[in-house]
Amino acid sequence: MSSNDVDANVRPIYQFSEDWEVLGPFQTGTREAVWSADPLELHGGFRALEYSEQATFKSSLAFNATIQWSKAKAKLSDPRQTQQASADLSIEFPHIDWRSFQDVYGWPALQWQGWARGEIFVQQGVGTITLALHAEHVLELWVDGKHYFGGDWYGYGRAATTLHLQPGLHRIDIRLVRELRRDGASNEPALNVRLRMQGQGTLVQAVLPETNGGYNPLNGILISDIVGDANGPFASPYASVTLRNDAQVDAHVYAIEGNHNQCEVEFIGAAPVTLVAGQTRPIAFRIACIPPAGGRGPIRVTLKYRLGDEQLTRQVLAYALPSVRDWYAPQKLTFMHPGGLVSYAVLRPPSPKAHCGTDSNVSAPVLLALHGAGLEADSDLVRHALDELPDPCAWTLFPTGVTPWSGDDWHVWGFADVEAAIAAIPDWIKQVGWEGPGVDVDRWLVTGHSNGGQGVWYALTHHPDKIIAAAALSGYSSIQNYVPYSLWRTADPGKTQIVQSALNNYRHELLLENIKAIPVFQQHGEKDDNVPPYNSRLLKQLIYEAEATSDYHEMPGKPHWWDGVMTTEPLKHFLRSQLNTGGPAIAEEPPNLNAFAVVSAGQGTVARHGLEILQLLNPGQVGKLRAEYDPLAPSYSILQSNVLSFCVPAWFQECPFINVDGQMLAETPESDGISSQVVFRHSNGTWLYSSTASDLPPRQGRQLGAMDAIMGTRGAFQITYLSPAARHVALQVSRNLCQYFGADTMITDDYNEAKAANGSNLITIAIGTDLPAFPQSPITFSNSRLEIVDQYSPYPHAYPSKNHLAAVWLRPLPDERLELVVWGADEEGLGIAARLVPLMTGTGQPDFVVADQTMLWKGLEGTLALGYFDVWWKVSRGSYFT
Repeated sequence: MSSNDVDANVRPIYQFSEDWEVLGPFQTGTREAVWSADPLELHGGFRALEYSEQATFKSSLAFNATIQWSKAKAKLSDPRQTQQASADLSIEFPHIDWRSFQDVYGWPALQWQGWARGEIFVQQGVGTITLALHAEHVLELWVDGKHYFGGDWYGYGRAATTLHLQPGLHRIDIRLVRELRRDGASNEPALNVRLRMQGQGTLVQAVLPETNGGYNPLNGILISDIVGDANGPFASPYASVTLRNDAQVDAHVYAIEGNHNQCEVEFIGAAPVTLVAGQTRPIAFRIACIPPAGGRGPIRVTLKYRLGDEQLTRQVLAYALPSVRDWYAPQKLTFMHPGGLVSYAVLRPPSPKAHCGTDSNVSAPVLLALHGAGLEADSDLVRHALDELPDPCAWTLFPTGVTPWSGDDWHVWGFADVEAAIAAIPDWIKQVGWEGPGVDVDRWLVTGHSNGGQGVWYALTHHPDKIIAAAALSGYSSIQNYVPYSLWRTADPGKTQIVQSALNNYRHELLLENIKAIPVFQQHGEKDDNVPPYNSRLLKQLIYEAEATSDYHEMPGKPHWWDGVMTTEPLKHFLRSQLNTGGPAIAEEPPNLNAFAVVSAGQGTVARHGLEILQLLNPGQVGKLRAEYDPLAPSYSILQSNVLSFCVPAWFQECPFINVDGQMLAETPESDGISSQVVFRHSNGTWLYSSTASDLPPRQGRQLGAMDAIMGTRGAFQITYLSPAARHVALQVSRNLCQYFGADTMITDDYNEAKAANGSNLITIAIGTDLPAFPQSPITFSNSRLEIVDQYSPYPHAYPSKNHLAAVWLRPLPDERLELVVWGADEEGLGIAARLVPLMTGTGQPDFVVADQTMLWKGLEGTLALGYFDVWWKVSRGSYFT
């Protein structure tokens, strides 16, 4: 509301300014902003500029390639609201000819970037106040000259930035980035930004999710539903509370208690749980209550903590009122995500009317339903999406992927959540005393809409041996094909090809040979203006060219979403035909023994009919095995492309002759008829059976992939900072992992302690010579320069520590763990490196990147070196060096 709408005598303690200064628009590409590519950095950054009506700047989007400053009005919250203050900005540039730009360049032309400057006012006489700042739809900002990267791009509201401000005016600069995937297509592409500040009366507090513009204190605990009736059990004992430490010293949560005489709770993991100043963490625990669990009012959990070295006990309270669900109704089920946090899914057990056959010991498959972007699995829209299909012989599961955007679009982090949710179903059966059909956790029918439809393609191409059938609804074929990357700043093709190859894991179009012989249903609305039907039409064509099949239904006149989109008549017929069979749908041997293929983009391992690609020769390049059976020999012939090692299934070994690339393998080692055998390529070029794990190169399993392989942690991320100056970036990385993935992180300055953490991946924040030596890594820093040893170069590549040199790269740890080094020659360089820690999908970081301040305005072209490490942890062929 404007200042004219309220009593002029009302003076809030803190508020945003109504008037904002805006500079833009400038060109930007899809997901390019992580690489900065901000043209104002050529002038020292927006923070170095002052408003001037006469100043002009060059922009490819404007008439005469020239833009000037403008002003905007924010809609402010009622100053009589003492608990929070907000400012809503809607930024648009009507003088730009967006239509003609879009006519040539399509959807990418509706994306732009810029900056806006306002102020935060703190009333005189109140002393230093603590504020939790939420910056929705913002990627980065500056407050009083201090940089905060990460923001809240999707508007989750999970991990605020804690500010401690003195009375007076405080400058706030926010970077504006309009992206079509998040903001949609429009002839006048406006960007809506919402800034919120909450005054903090407590030091540590429970973070409440915002619902319908408000906060319900009964949503303070993530907890399972109660099954059956009010006296029934929880669907799961796992629960969590997200806490934020707004104090200026660390907080140590050392005890947790439930309602007296009602509930018992205990930490999952060791206590105390430390939250460094400004950190947000999900606190996982188990809970058990005397029935009726919610019959005596809300469940209350008390968390006790101490600040710094104090002995004074403080406490924070969190509340929940779990819902009671019928046995057969969709119900919230909590479980442990591999990353050490509590997640949830919505589970619907098989109906008593389900057609599962007459066998009392039948195990029904899992019907996975993957939601679209921006949705909670517990929302009515998702929970009841399959109500019109009430009686399939299946365990219907609506996973979350941890966040409304499914973590990383149902990939490394999000799909780990899917697998953990499936694994939790047998625990539910035991927890509630279920006596109905069992579950076969290795047989999935996967369906999903929009972003979930894209998730179906990911599941099909990366986990084909577990999928009995799939239905992709209104999904895009790949992130690169959804909103093309054509308007990134021009860069050397040697650099762009590395970024694009880092996204091969998302290019489902390249992996469709994996879906051969799996029944696939496609559905798309003809008038879909969110995910154009071209995506499904293209995949239909490519599936045919991959010698696979799909049943495609384009619905005349239908948009992206309509009531019943998940249960159209053709779709229900398909699902029933695949589920209500009562028998196994996956044969132990392929239905066509003559020929099949398995394709891998290099992330983890991929198996088809048990033939599993383990390692690729050249990372960043797709690998393939094609197996063909000759019944006259009889023999199996395997042709490979870019594969270094693979597993031969047990049934394969029954064939007396197996040859790879024309070389007959030696006699098959003794087999138990169940286990697969590993085949690898020796350094002399011959193919051999492996006798021990040491035969294979060391980079294996969860270490495989590009930089986002770091998301495959098994336990809370360990973040270690090696000097006080790096602490701010360590907190930033922690906040971003919590904000964008819901991840738990432990921040410490003890490198050896963090490195030894069981199962957890490590993120090391270092400046200059702080970084510990690591003999296995080809990247080192000494004598004021960063050196990269390259097996294909007679001398190391050296980069002097000038111009705020920055680097980020992976290093190996035992047990398939990873360390991500975030390094700068100085504090400014460290800030540049921190931009490249995986944050959102589609940004394309390979295994290592070296850059300097030039990247801030040139983007990718400003990098000095980037590329991959091969399976021996050596710099791979095709990496780029200046």
